Amino acid sequence: MRFSQFFLVAMFICLKSFSQQPVKIITLDPGHFHAALVQKSMYPQVDPTVYVYAKKGSDLNAHLDKIKGYNAAAVAPTKWIEKVYEGDDYLTKMLQEKKGNVVVLAGNNQLKTDYILQSIQSGYNVFSDKPMVIDESGFVKLKQAFTTAQKNKLLLYDIMTERYEITTILQRALSMQTALFGTLQKGTVAEPAVTKESVHHFYKYVSGSVLTRPAWFLDTKQEGEGIVDVTTHLVDLVQWECFPNTTINYQKDITINNAKSWNTTITKDQFSELTKLNEIPSYLKPTTNANNEISVLSNGEFNYTIKGVHAKVSVIWNYKAPEGTGDTHYSIMRGTKANLIIRQGAEQQYKPTLYIEPLVASVDFDKTAQQIIATISEQYKGVSLKKNDKGYEVIVPESFKEGHESHFARVTEKYLDYLLNHNMPSWEVPNMLAKYYTTTQAQKMAAKK
Repeated sequence: MRFSQFFLVAMFICLKSFSQQPVKIITLDPGHFHAALVQKSMYPQVDPTVYVYAKKGSDLNAHLDKIKGYNAAAVAPTKWIEKVYEGDDYLTKMLQEKKGNVVVLAGNNQLKTDYILQSIQSGYNVFSDKPMVIDESGFVKLKQAFTTAQKNKLLLYDIMTERYEITTILQRALSMQTALFGTLQKGTVAEPAVTKESVHHFYKYVSGSVLTRPAWFLDTKQEGEGIVDVTTHLVDLVQWECFPNTTINYQKDITINNAKSWNTTITKDQFSELTKLNEIPSYLKPTTNANNEISVLSNGEFNYTIKGVHAKVSVIWNYKAPEGTGDTHYSIMRGTKANLIIRQGAEQQYKPTLYIEPLVASVDFDKTAQQIIATISEQYKGVSLKKNDKGYEVIVPESFKEGHESHFARVTEKYLDYLLNHNMPSWEVPNMLAKYYTTTQAQKMAAKK
């Protein structure tokens, strides 16, 4: 073998070996349970040793307890090894030590955008919980982070779990069937072409246990207002479903028409039940009245146009869901031939259920619907239709109903695929920017009111 050939073969082996190096996770300042949910599953590409950098305190302890719980699970236990650095200089230490190559972020959103930017500037890939920004100034930093990531060939991506909910997947798939759905209507402000609504609860169960919320979760300066938090998922789904595989230009394609925010009141007893704290911290005093009731600007709604299509998103936070219920989701896509609707109310036993409702019922439409579902069921085995007064209920086998916590494994697997194979679609980054432009501009408009 000639030297030049030997050199090329050696380089190929070296590069291949480098590309197959395990992903090494760093968890930075975990303050939200989503950081732990990333580790509810193991991944063959990921080193089981995870480096955690944070201040000492209850947020860190809660995170580590969840990881211990996953490691000790009776079914599919994980095998994570947590190497923890505790100290006030945790960020500086993390940036200097270079223990890993992917920083996982889920916690205080006031700090998160700076964490993203500094991690990217220091050569780390970033896998971040939503929202990556909570205001207009944060959006400027996010743009800088994406520019730096592109320049240095790093991957910055947010955790969009709702793309992996089966009813949403099928709603998107059916909306692309023009024989059934037609085309997406343009809609109006009064009757948007697409509406997505989400109801959440401060008191909830995670991995079988009542979740302890950090006190700062009730401070919108740290957590972000509701209009920029959960709505991140809703705006993402509007883009992902209505304009599949299409690049959104936030400077040209988006106009906010109206926006508003309003409070949820948390009593002193509810605060203590949520946080396990007896005293309300000083940073919550400005939003606490004489009766020790905390006003949390956690609810938001806005109407906007995206590529000429009218869309509406809204999020509501209540304290606790009625017994036997939980967080709920409503979604409608209005087509020229049929509407595709996800409902999750009492009639659906609080489980997301997809419906097809034709604008004009006919034998031909029924035949078309059955043919299209038969085609879709080749990929999603067992999906079928059940006729009702307004059209059809889409019947989904239980095997596809993974639940919110399992979706973290799906989106993490997608991130790892993008990271290792360099195959992230070109529309993802501009559409992340479009998403956060939409939420922060809506927050800005609502704040003026």
